[in-house]
Amino acid sequence: MTDEPALPAAAPGRRHRVLRAAGAAAIGLASAVAALGAGELVAYATGAPTAPVIAVGSAAIDLTPTPLKEYAVRTFGTHDKPVLLGGIYLTMALLAALAGLLAVRRPAAGAAVFGVFGALGAWAALSRPGAAAADCAPSIVAGLVGATAVLLLARLYRRALSTAATPRPGAAEGEGPEKPAEGPEGAGPEVPPQPVGLTGRRTVLAATAGTFAVGALAGVGGRVLTDRRFDVTAARDAVRFPAPAEALPPLPAAVHPRVPGLSPFTTPNADFYRVDTALTLPRIDPRDWALRIHGLVDHPQVLTFDELLREPLEELDYTLSCVSNEVGGPYVGTSRWLGAPLPALLRRAGVRAGADQLVGRSKDGMTIGTPLESVLDGRRALLALAMDGQALPLAHGFPCRSLVPGFYGYTSATKWLIDLEVTAFAAFDPYWVRRGWDRTGTVRTASRIEVPAPFAKVPAGEVDVAGTAWATHRGVAAVEVRVDGGPWQPAELAADAGPDLWRQWSYRWSGAAPGTHRIEVRATDATGAVQPEQRATPFPAGATGWHSTVVTVT
Repeated sequence: MTDEPALPAAAPGRRHRVLRAAGAAAIGLASAVAALGAGELVAYATGAPTAPVIAVGSAAIDLTPTPLKEYAVRTFGTHDKPVLLGGIYLTMALLAALAGLLAVRRPAAGAAVFGVFGALGAWAALSRPGAAAADCAPSIVAGLVGATAVLLLARLYRRALSTAATPRPGAAEGEGPEKPAEGPEGAGPEVPPQPVGLTGRRTVLAATAGTFAVGALAGVGGRVLTDRRFDVTAARDAVRFPAPAEALPPLPAAVHPRVPGLSPFTTPNADFYRVDTALTLPRIDPRDWALRIHGLVDHPQVLTFDELLREPLEELDYTLSCVSNEVGGPYVGTSRWLGAPLPALLRRAGVRAGADQLVGRSKDGMTIGTPLESVLDGRRALLALAMDGQALPLAHGFPCRSLVPGFYGYTSATKWLIDLEVTAFAAFDPYWVRRGWDRTGTVRTASRIEVPAPFAKVPAGEVDVAGTAWATHRGVAAVEVRVDGGPWQPAELAADAGPDLWRQWSYRWSGAAPGTHRIEVRATDATGAVQPEQRATPFPAGATGWHSTVVTVT
């Protein structure tokens, strides 16, 4: 019987090297947490969008190629922003670990990593539209704190390693470990004194853990304090709207087929889709808000929120949709909006000859361009202040947003609106146009199947099929359904509430036989144009194609 092979002599050395590397990486991570915490505290003075990670993330969104943005929206939906922030934090963690590894050998190199991080954050903060010099302060402070922390922790770490490696005084070269001294007879060996290096290691561990804890506390505390300082919940709740100059009647019950599982005709605010580039919601106190109307106008104006409330407010039932919506997608919703009529305000300002574009600017710097002739052609374009009987939610543009029926949101619906410029298409390309999207953004005819759900199992016989179709500002004239590529059958349309609203439909599928079946839908708008079959991606002018679903009849 042979002995088991001994472990390689290098194995203990490898383990120690791994442990030392892990300790050095932990130093870098703790320093990064301290840096971010310091940045969040300073952002209390300058605002949440100037915090280092938010500033870098916002710049990253602007620099991301359009196909990658579309992939993110398609893959992650409304979770695309948390995914982006998670990616930034993960990248920072890896760089911080690298900084720690560098700092224990080359302190200046480790500190330089945090210096680059601070500089990048400062650049990102200053690159935002309307940025002030003070906006770079959170990132600069974060870089300095991170560099200082990694230098101090790395110094403690090197001292601990040096102390642990110092040979026992008086030991001859090659002498083995000192044997423990014998105690009194029968008492066994005396407990050896604690190695000198252990104290150093405990000091490093305590310092690293303390840095991490203080940084985390500063980060959470700074974010909470910033949110409280810029909170506008009370100001939003205090807004009282006058009655509209002409109130719309309630929508008739007949607009919604009574089919279980079909989405409600009016979308609750909490369920209304949100697609934008804002990593933090702009918080605007209506008492500080003002709207500037300028450009190619005879009488430039600045309107306060109270002045806008004194305008003859109008109600608008309107279906808003996003150009990023895939065929059958969820980025569409209907609400009753309340606001000031935009055409009247522009005519009061006096639009000059040669103007053909209205550019809205958001508090966060977004620019959205709308064909001016469409704003003035009689449709009910609004500066919306309320949604479904409430002041606009923060996520949907409080205190004011624009709405122009017939266009996707990216060319008609500026949230957190603070500026309207009357200009020309030849003079200015808005945000999305500069990234290759269609300049006009007219809503394409779309329809979707909501009942049965995809891959649902339904009993044989009669099956209810239902869904929604929209062709904003043109209206839906017909919806057709077919099963397994057979002949198209007309669906029953619910009551028509107007061309600016979607239209729901239902169809009774008779004689559904057991097996797997494919159901398709298409719509025809009020001009007689049939929804095209050919599939097209949302970029650059909106998705096209027939929506379909597969079900199993049991």
